[in-house]
Amino acid sequence: MPDLHPAPAELPVEADAVIIGAGPVGLFQAFQLGLHGIHSHIVDALPHSGGQPVELYPDKPIYDIPGTRVCTGRELAQSLLEQVAPFQPTMHLGQEVTQLETQPDGRFLLATSAGTRLLARTVFIAAGVGAFQPRALKAPGADRLEGGPLRYRLGDPAQYAGRRVVINGGEDAALDAALALAALPPPQRPAQITLLHRRDVFQAEAARVDAMRAAVAQGAISLRIGQVAGFDTAPPEHHEAADGDASPLMTAVRVLDADGQERAMPADQLLAFLGVSPRLGPVTQWGLDIERKQLRVDTESFSTSVRGIYAVGDVNTYPGKRKLILSGFHECTLAAFAAAELISGQPVHLQYTTTSPRLHALLGVATPQRD
Repeated sequence: MPDLHPAPAELPVEADAVIIGAGPVGLFQAFQLGLHGIHSHIVDALPHSGGQPVELYPDKPIYDIPGTRVCTGRELAQSLLEQVAPFQPTMHLGQEVTQLETQPDGRFLLATSAGTRLLARTVFIAAGVGAFQPRALKAPGADRLEGGPLRYRLGDPAQYAGRRVVINGGEDAALDAALALAALPPPQRPAQITLLHRRDVFQAEAARVDAMRAAVAQGAISLRIGQVAGFDTAPPEHHEAADGDASPLMTAVRVLDADGQERAMPADQLLAFLGVSPRLGPVTQWGLDIERKQLRVDTESFSTSVRGIYAVGDVNTYPGKRKLILSGFHECTLAAFAAAELISGQPVHLQYTTTSPRLHALLGVATPQRD
């Protein structure tokens, strides 16, 4: 399986290809590059691969993937991960590409929000409709607590040991966080885990909902129906914000309960999982031709206006463009051939996975013996 925890490096990591986006098209791009012997680094703002299908409709059926009668978004992502596994792409998840600069030698220096630096010969933008960012909680005082008492990702579960944690949300991410905290051994477990959702109906995988309800029945998780209405805070004791200003400590989450009454629920930490929204973000600052928030490409190679940078999937535009996953797969194939020729400096001949010993070796499969 892909290396999910690459070791940090001070100097840029040299790469033949960097793919921005770990959705279905980004994963298939890594597979197509692998067929050319090109190793990929994949960067995605989400903490998991799969992109929009996994984040927005993980359990909804998809019917137009070639050769597959029906699959869910989650199943599609898993199949693509299994397909690309022989090529071992290096995954940089939970971080956004914030900078891309062309170097004097034609390569590209990329930097991410996590401090990762990559020096790439080619770049593939497979960002879909943009990098998915957590939806902010709309409650009075929420902005002052972000990054401290209010967070939008779980991080290391052990950091919540002994704390009163409220998890706000009704989708897979919220239930996963509650179950992960409940599964910790007593020394590392929060003092209290409360799942807060506006109604007793959850848009999550059935198995997760069943596991959550079992944990509630066992007393490991408390379930409360209501909405965040605000916060009770107290002056910090020995805590100061990074900018030197005093940052408030949360003592309670104010909840608008199902009966219409607002009540204070004691809490030290609020984890909000309210879905995500796409944002094209820094891509707009990289000097690429853009039309209506999409990257213009040449359909012969799916190259952008900058040589060595390609755009595939929903992020690109061209005459006749159709925003379909299978269209993105086609674009990945042509982009991979173009990049292979750019990297090698010579024409790349078409080979078939059914008959090519070279491709069989790359895939780790045996070449059938001919009679």
